[in-house]
Amino acid sequence: MGDWQEVGEKRWGHLRKVLERPGPFSHPDFEPSPDLLDFIRNTCKILIIGAGGLGCELLKDLAMMGFKHIHIIDMDTIDLSNLNRQFLFRPKDIGNSKAEVAAAFVNKRISGCQVVPHFCKIQDYDSEFYKQFHIVVCGLDSIVARRWINGMLISMLNYEDGVLDQSSVIPLVDGGTEGFKGNARVIFPGISACVECTLDLYPPQVTYPLCTIANTPRLPEHCIEYVKVVLWPKESPFNATLDGDDPQHVGWIYEKSLERAQQFNIPGVTYRLVQGVVKNIIPAVASTNAVIAAVCATEVFKIATSCCLTLKNYLVFNDVDGIYTYTYEAEKKENCLVCSQVPQVIDINDPTKMKLKDIITLLTESAQYQMKSPGLTTVVNGKNKTLYMSTIKSIEERTRDNLNKSLVELGLEDGSQILVADITAPESLVIKLKYLSPDIEMT
Repeated sequence: MGDWQEVGEKRWGHLRKVLERPGPFSHPDFEPSPDLLDFIRNTCKILIIGAGGLGCELLKDLAMMGFKHIHIIDMDTIDLSNLNRQFLFRPKDIGNSKAEVAAAFVNKRISGCQVVPHFCKIQDYDSEFYKQFHIVVCGLDSIVARRWINGMLISMLNYEDGVLDQSSVIPLVDGGTEGFKGNARVIFPGISACVECTLDLYPPQVTYPLCTIANTPRLPEHCIEYVKVVLWPKESPFNATLDGDDPQHVGWIYEKSLERAQQFNIPGVTYRLVQGVVKNIIPAVASTNAVIAAVCATEVFKIATSCCLTLKNYLVFNDVDGIYTYTYEAEKKENCLVCSQVPQVIDINDPTKMKLKDIITLLTESAQYQMKSPGLTTVVNGKNKTLYMSTIKSIEERTRDNLNKSLVELGLEDGSQILVADITAPESLVIKLKYLSPDIEMT
């Protein structure tokens, strides 16, 4: 990696020139000043979410650009498979916190840098924690986590007489990679399109119907998934829960998958593919992480100093065949679940036939909502009523019968509002029922 300190000083020298003189690409409101240097080094606080392949690159880039007050949060520990691309880790670090090891590595290499690690989930902190940061940067492989931090930053916005208080806006810079493809985006909560505005752009998680993998497998993944889902619980070869990092476990899955693939004349089962399916691994390439991290770090620098116009607001990068990149401006969605601040209207054709479980299916399977385990509450006759909640066993047992009741049987009228809580957002979503049928007699 060379001498980090020497490289960092050279890079900082170039950035210093950018901040001390105007240029053709400067922001219209940019005023060169030595005070900007002081702000970056001594005042500006950055939060990096994720300490994996992208997070390691982000941390290194921001630290070497002069940002001294950086926090990094990650709930995971280091696996052997991380070492080929997450360059801040070594074999001796396996089993330790990613955030803690990454922070210690950078603090040791870059003089004056004060990286603070947080070995926990982002949901473990409330709004008071997030208010201390000037900019939040994401290097995640989780859509749920992206949606949650997006919702948190939007929930912290202040409005005075309907006008957004700009001082309450904490910019979010988000990067993502998969193989030789990547993207970066800049989000100003309450101003530009948020994560939820473009939720339908994210591809659905790959799943395989049980009937297909059990009866008519056509892909090598079908064979592997069958062994993982059906044979492993049935045969319990090691009397233990399947561990994707245990070579014995993966080897057993590989052998059985190969046997099943040969039975159905399906080629392509490899040990590496088995690892990918068992651990649901998203392919990662170190060079892609480096490119997207550089873009995100540059955008952070622009936001912190106003030296240049920021990305508007979505960049796509692809180097599968050559190098291709383009940018476009994603627009705010008028009825966005999070940033529109208006209840979501759900049209109901026949509330006597529409059951509560149908509402839950809509919330979990539609591209618009993509929830995981929504809990529903409402107000009936002036009293709070829990319709269904799966996350708490005792409440789930008491409300399970409601799933097969119609909306009319539950006492829900045209215009009734339902409060929906889900792990994808820090705050509840309000949905409003709109009955398209003529007058319905309530029971």
